[in-house]
Amino acid sequence: MHMSRLPAQSPVFKAFWHFAAERQAMYERRLGGESAPWSDDEVLSNFRFTNVFRASDRVSQYLLRHVIYGGSQTPDDVVFRILLFKLFNKIETWEFFETEFGAISLDTFDPSRATDLLTRARLGGRRIYSNAYIIPCVPGWTSPKHAGHLHLAMTTCEAGLGDRVSDSGSLRELFFLLRGMPGLGDFLAFQFAIDMAYSDVVNHDENEFVVAGPGALDGISKVFPGIDLKLAPQLIKMMTEEQDDWFTFFGLRFGGLFGRRLHLIDIQNLFCEISKYARVAHPDQLGVAGRTRIKQTFKPAGSLPSPYFPPKWGLRTDVCSPNRELLLVS
Repeated sequence: MHMSRLPAQSPVFKAFWHFAAERQAMYERRLGGESAPWSDDEVLSNFRFTNVFRASDRVSQYLLRHVIYGGSQTPDDVVFRILLFKLFNKIETWEFFETEFGAISLDTFDPSRATDLLTRARLGGRRIYSNAYIIPCVPGWTSPKHAGHLHLAMTTCEAGLGDRVSDSGSLRELFFLLRGMPGLGDFLAFQFAIDMAYSDVVNHDENEFVVAGPGALDGISKVFPGIDLKLAPQLIKMMTEEQDDWFTFFGLRFGGLFGRRLHLIDIQNLFCEISKYARVAHPDQLGVAGRTRIKQTFKPAGSLPSPYFPPKWGLRTDVCSPNRELLLVS
C-alpha cells in the first residue's frame, strides 16, 4: 500500500470507494436481468447517478454503437460524426439528423437543412441539447445557437480536422488540438478527446492525461478538504494507480468493467458523482460548490441492453464480474 502518498482525507474518501464498487455492482445486476432494487444503499437507490465507467453510460453506449462504429470509418467521417453528436450530446437530436439525411457523412450532411430541422424542433417544444453539461455558443456567431454548432462541425471537418486528429501523437496533443476550436474550453475539449479516443482513428493511452471538470473539483474538495485544487490531476492519477489497494483495504470487491480497470477519465467521473452522493450521505462536507441537494431522482427502468465497447479494448462482455457478489461494508 502507498497510503502515505495521498493527503488528509474526510469520511467521503471511504464513501468514494464504496460508491464505485456498489454503483458498478448495480450496473451488473441490471445487466444480469435482476429486478429492482439493485442496492441496499438508499442514496444510490433513490437518486440518479452516472455509471462508474463513462463508456457504459446510456449516451456513451449510443455514441459507441450508433455514431462512432455505426458508419464509414474514414477519419473524416468518424471525427465529423463524433463532433456533430457531442455538440448536442442528445440522442434524439442525432435521430433527427438520421431521419433527414440517412447515414451521416461529411459529404452528404447539409448544415442549412439541419439548421431548419432543429429550428422546427425547437418551435415544436423539443429540447435539442442535453442538460448533462452546457455547450457554449460559438464566439461571434449570431442566433440561433444550433446553427453555429452545425457550422463549426462542418467547417472544421471540411478543413481537415479528421486528418489532424488521426495525426495527433497523444491524448494530450489531441486535447490541445480540440481546445483550439472556437467555444471549446478545457472540460469540453477533454471530453471530446476521450470520445475520439474510443474510435479507431487514434490509439491514445487514456491514462496519459486528465482534465478535472467543475463537478470533479467539488468532489475532490470533499474527499480531501482544504486541498489545493491545482493538484487535481495528480490526485486523480494517484487514485487510479492505487485503486486495487484501496478496494482491498475497505473490503470491497471490484472486478472493473469486464476486467478493465478504472482509468483517469473514470476516476474524474467518480469524483463528480461522489460530489453529488455526499450531499445526502455526508451533508457536513460542503465542498467548494456548496450545493446541498441532488436534483435528479432515480426511476428504475428494468434491465439494460447488451453493452458495446470499443472493439480494440478486447472486453469479454459475456463474462460475469466479481462485483455481482460484492462484499459491502458499513
